[in-house]
Amino acid sequence: MNLQHYLAIDLGAESGRVIAGRFDGAHLELEELHRFPNRSAFANGTLYWDVLRLWNDISDGLAKAADKGEIAGIGADTWGVDFALLDERGQMLSNPVCYRDARHDGYVERAAQTVSKREIYERTGLQFLGFNTLYQLLALKDQNPWELERAQTLLFTPDLLHFWLSGERSNEYSIASTSQMVDARGRCWDDELLARFGLPRDILAPMVAPGATIGTLRSDVASRLGLSPNTPVIAPGGHDTASAVSAVPFTGSGEHAAYLSSGTWSLMGLELSEPLINDQSFELGFTNEGGAFGTIRFLKNIAGLWLLQECRRDFLRRGREFSYAELAQLASEVGSGGPFVEPDEPRFASPGQMPQKISDFCRETNQKAPESAGEFARCCLDSLALKYRWTFEKLELLSGQKLDSLYIVGGGSQNELLNQLTADCIGRPVIAGPIEATAAGNILVQAVASGAISGASQVRDVVRNSFPSKRFEPNSSERAGWDEKFGRFQQMMN
Repeated sequence: MNLQHYLAIDLGAESGRVIAGRFDGAHLELEELHRFPNRSAFANGTLYWDVLRLWNDISDGLAKAADKGEIAGIGADTWGVDFALLDERGQMLSNPVCYRDARHDGYVERAAQTVSKREIYERTGLQFLGFNTLYQLLALKDQNPWELERAQTLLFTPDLLHFWLSGERSNEYSIASTSQMVDARGRCWDDELLARFGLPRDILAPMVAPGATIGTLRSDVASRLGLSPNTPVIAPGGHDTASAVSAVPFTGSGEHAAYLSSGTWSLMGLELSEPLINDQSFELGFTNEGGAFGTIRFLKNIAGLWLLQECRRDFLRRGREFSYAELAQLASEVGSGGPFVEPDEPRFASPGQMPQKISDFCRETNQKAPESAGEFARCCLDSLALKYRWTFEKLELLSGQKLDSLYIVGGGSQNELLNQLTADCIGRPVIAGPIEATAAGNILVQAVASGAISGASQVRDVVRNSFPSKRFEPNSSERAGWDEKFGRFQQMMN
């Protein structure tokens, strides 16, 4: 087949990229056209996303593709849950609020007074996170009701980008499924749930599946970017994890493996054909989110590299600058007998003063607090390995399967120390890569939509052909130490 070029807009909580993909029918090559920072902005008591600056950076990146000839598709993926409200003219009523803002604190329990947690879970299959869109909207209804009254359309972050590109309003399924407002079994908006909470159904856009062609570039956008107005705008897995999981290089040959999409958030789970919703999954806090190719991503959200990222930022504020590679090296020089934390303890969710929060937690749990940068980094990584084992074992329990291995994809898969610690802790091989799973999955779903690939199986063949992976075998000599540490971690979890 002729070479085809695709563009992926990939926004994460720390940075964004525009990536070009060149596909020849068997191999995918990625080229980063533009990278830019993404930081929330605190103003007048609210933590916002600066989406207009992001749009400007995205436009700069897309314009760099003007010399690549015909573009077969453009699609965007981002973090979950956050949204913009548009008026009748398509203008934002305010900047989107960051999920780490405090406005929705306490709304999980307030919502449970109207509809029980167990019923919400039975309907939506979603883990209870205080920043889920449902709770953000309930907070907005109480605190700024005029916004909901004036709103014509709710667009999640990737949907907003697709709207600015094409002029078409839609809600992509995988990103919508992070809202806790989607019927997990019917894969549609849960109209009854919305009505019981008094939330407007008419602001929700038509739901489209990953791989749907939303439209083509607006003529004014195409002219400004130097691209053809006939360029398709294609919805990938709009939730970045959905795109990343699309590019996990599962072999499919009788394999029973879990995946871990590793970045600011770590999302560990299984790819299923139907939601897994029962009393155990509810009690353990597992979630059912939409995936590409008709799949369900049954997973657990874990704080991920957020703790290490926040420690690094704190070190920088104090005049000590470390790269992530330097922190990993310092952590490797620290012994394995140090302290650990529960990464998802609520105090760690908000930005700022992370080393102090970790120290406080360690003292409260009768552990020696870290002191050096290396000790803080090792504490973060050991804690993640322990939480990964807890989650891995719960996936085996809930699925009734013994899992062979764990695939780690995304930017966090570059942390070889964490990969090895994870293999040692869970006692199973870890296969790391591709690093650019999100962009690869985004582009390959677009390629399926354009007819260049037949489906999920071929997507994974292309991933294995195109990107290296590295295998980390568990070190049996470390098992006893990890078992002892995990026993203490489980007591903490209880």
